[in-house]
Amino acid sequence: MNRSLKGKNILVTGGAGFIGSHLVDKLSELQASNLVVIDNMFLGNKKNLAQALSKGIGFCVEDAEIASSLEYIIKDNHIDAVFNCATKALNYSFVNPSNAYMTNVNIINHLLELQRKGEFQTLCHFSTSEVYGTAAYEPMDEKHPFHPTTTYAAGKAAADMMLNSYVNMFGVDAFIVRPFNNYGPRQNYSGNLAGVIPTTVYKIFNNITPEIHGTGDQKRDFIYVSDTVDAITNLFQIMEPGDSVNISSNCMISIREVIEKIAEIMGYKGEIIYKDRRNADVDSHNASNEKMKGLIHFHPIPFDEGLQNTIEWYIKELEK
Repeated sequence: MNRSLKGKNILVTGGAGFIGSHLVDKLSELQASNLVVIDNMFLGNKKNLAQALSKGIGFCVEDAEIASSLEYIIKDNHIDAVFNCATKALNYSFVNPSNAYMTNVNIINHLLELQRKGEFQTLCHFSTSEVYGTAAYEPMDEKHPFHPTTTYAAGKAAADMMLNSYVNMFGVDAFIVRPFNNYGPRQNYSGNLAGVIPTTVYKIFNNITPEIHGTGDQKRDFIYVSDTVDAITNLFQIMEPGDSVNISSNCMISIREVIEKIAEIMGYKGEIIYKDRRNADVDSHNASNEKMKGLIHFHPIPFDEGLQNTIEWYIKELEK
């Protein structure tokens, strides 16, 4: 397989969000001919696209769950490739479990149907490490069984299986990238849907006591967002239809250690509140990225360096 991004018409669903906006910036650097974003602004933010919008990308405030919206955008822009980043946050599944599940299923269903009908050529679908659940063995490779513990993860697992079925049945050019726990600038930092790193920075900055749910021994495999999009744009060129690959940095660390590191960097010496463990929380994510490293050159940013960069970015944002 030998695909190119340069000179292509590309659609990014969920492109105003955390990972999506960084991907848009990277695709712009790689000289996509026509770059279009669709986002319903559920968690997306237009300011995430400030750099890309200054270069003239297309931006559609539409919902990828609506098939007709996807269809007209893809047809009008003669799209060659789609990067599907659109989803609802994992924490949203505790508020609206049905919609969190169906969002993942509906969007991939619409995209695969349009691809089957020849409306675009290549689909890069963003899955999640959450489809694996807690590690049954470590490190978790691409053969690890699916054991989703939330409706968000169940919807992602269903989307992965739907993609594979369309590849098998209709020969569409679609593949799966499976990022582990991303962190970095632009991740949502306020409200119930915020990630652990930005919400901890936000609380300490605003003199609010940071929290740990459960013991804090839950482990995650963190990867800096720019490493994720660099890896995916390189993998795009060579992934075989129906294949999947973990995107991780082999940086497993406990949630308690992460919060303690943030406190140290920010000079916080106060208490940390321990609250009840969240239902369906995954105990351990320890990824194998051997497959990815066998396909591309990959040199991730060390966690401490990435965390320092992230905290500095949030502090500048919060000072505004």
